[in-house]
Amino acid sequence: MSDKPLWTPSIDRVEGHPMTRFMRAASEATGRSFDDYSALHAWSIADRGAFWSLLWDFAGVVGEKGERALLDAASMREDRFFPDARVNFAENLLARSGTEDAIVFRGEDRVSYRWNWDELRDLVSRLQQAFRQEGIVAGDRIAAMMPNLPETVAVMLAASSLGAVFSSCSPDFGERGVLDRFGQIEPKLLVACDGYFYASKEIDIAEKLGPISEKLAPQRTIVVPYVGDGTKAAAASHNGVTLADLLAPHRPAPLTFERLPFDHPLYIMFSSGTTGVPKCIVHGAGGTLIQHRKEHLLHSGNREGSRVFYFTTCGWMMWNWLVSALAGGSTLLLYDGSPFHPHKSIVFDYIAEERATFFGTSAKYIDSARKFGLKPMESHDLASVEVIASTGSPLSPESFDYVYEAVKANVHLASISGGTDIVSCFVLGVPTRPVYEGEIQGPGLGMAVDVFDPDGKPLRSGKGDLVCVKAFPSMPIEFWNDPGGERYTAAYFETFPGIWAHGDFAEWTEHGGIVIHGRSDATLNPQGVRIGTAEIYNIVEQFEEVAEAICIGQSWEGDVRVVLFLKLAAGAELGDDLVERIKNAIRSGASPRHVPARVLAVKDIPRTKSGKITELAVREVVEGRPVKNKEALANPEALGEFERRPELSI
Repeated sequence: MSDKPLWTPSIDRVEGHPMTRFMRAASEATGRSFDDYSALHAWSIADRGAFWSLLWDFAGVVGEKGERALLDAASMREDRFFPDARVNFAENLLARSGTEDAIVFRGEDRVSYRWNWDELRDLVSRLQQAFRQEGIVAGDRIAAMMPNLPETVAVMLAASSLGAVFSSCSPDFGERGVLDRFGQIEPKLLVACDGYFYASKEIDIAEKLGPISEKLAPQRTIVVPYVGDGTKAAAASHNGVTLADLLAPHRPAPLTFERLPFDHPLYIMFSSGTTGVPKCIVHGAGGTLIQHRKEHLLHSGNREGSRVFYFTTCGWMMWNWLVSALAGGSTLLLYDGSPFHPHKSIVFDYIAEERATFFGTSAKYIDSARKFGLKPMESHDLASVEVIASTGSPLSPESFDYVYEAVKANVHLASISGGTDIVSCFVLGVPTRPVYEGEIQGPGLGMAVDVFDPDGKPLRSGKGDLVCVKAFPSMPIEFWNDPGGERYTAAYFETFPGIWAHGDFAEWTEHGGIVIHGRSDATLNPQGVRIGTAEIYNIVEQFEEVAEAICIGQSWEGDVRVVLFLKLAAGAELGDDLVERIKNAIRSGASPRHVPARVLAVKDIPRTKSGKITELAVREVVEGRPVKNKEALANPEALGEFERRPELSI
């Protein structure tokens, strides 16, 4: 990695940024001078109550704040933020009205439309009335098996306006995958599409929706038309009705919002579930709202007039993060389908045509665009784009370089990392700091992030476990059906008692940034040395013969040996020469301990529905153990590539 910044914000950019305005507001409120981000961050975790209270006011949160911003208890689990507050999530996201764009949608090259703020409010109003007629009250669950449509956003807003709890997955989930998730939370209403488009193909889901709805047995299955008029899917569903028929009796009327306690449930989200039935993670309305306002406004610069895009599905937490941009008056740019169909540049077409200011995607998308040889800097007008954000997996140094060399030179590239568990980020972009190759810029405000060694001691150099040592508002309020909290505690607080261990393998940089080396539970331990899989991927995936890689540690003769599987590029073959070149590159680029004992070719690599490669599932197969929930995978058939490989028995 280079010590020279890839990008440094201009003086004018820093001066006009909401982060700088907030820094001044903090100085005025405290009588202290905050002249850089490090000082501001230190205050935000030292005096959390004052920080989150000031943020509430600065971000214009709608609701009753109450007297106390933090009830500081004896442990992270017991801390409570804004214990006297009353808020409604939808009221905050629908604070704006008028004829400006609220949501723009594009489904590959098949469907496109846009809604202004008044049209969005009108649909939410009609849905709110329909839900009330169905008897929906605070605490009821509404589940959506939907594409990334504007209607999905409207359903969520109508649900949360009443205090109902919203949960979603994408329509490409299989029957078992949907039932493993929604079956645990017993939704009163199920909202689903009639089909979806992917890679220029039309996929009808009526046949799948029928048995899913029968087994969930909701009070009503509401079918939203997308590929057709919805009548076929509604007829096949348990208590099915089309959206048009549900809304027919209701005309737009003034919206009402149920203001509820800060920790009232908003979302139920799910762990990836590749090692068992997914955990049902319950997030509160107030914590989600104020955390997202911080990340959108201060870290990302999204405010009224911004046009915000994130490539996501409704089965990934980035959808929940994206829609919160409405609370700042930003326009949502939604996209559903393949990001490379009907041609490789369709996403860049959309970004350019709609003048996006914020462009969010996955590290995998950026790497794929690089390998496809896309050079949007030469082919598209991206002058409007101020921030490019990447998450889902560590962004390689080469992908950092690619963005600045081929996408846009003057842009804030923000690699970000957090997760479903916190519906937000621990570490992310800092708009007042330079961007360095391969580094996430720093911890988020209010997030007491650190890196611990196995003994629970802070590391200032070297790799360890990413932790958070103080409570923050977007911690889950509970797991569903976990009344004693044992599963919650086991998930986050057992590695280092009383400290949140996030499961990422990380290290600090000399610039105050963070490098994520992969998941701790996928960390390799040959000869007792902890190695992050991302260190290997960053090297291997630079070979033009390699389309993608996945790496595991295999138990072998009382130790662990590194095994590397490669999905090869079209026309490439895994000969001895390529294997030797890869091993030499890993040896010189990482260390001798990183060098795999076995390098094997596979036709495909298994991924979760949100696009993350699944090292744990591959390790289970290689070790001869069953993968407990293959329905969590987008391509479970790929696991067959790793079963009973004779090369792994010698």
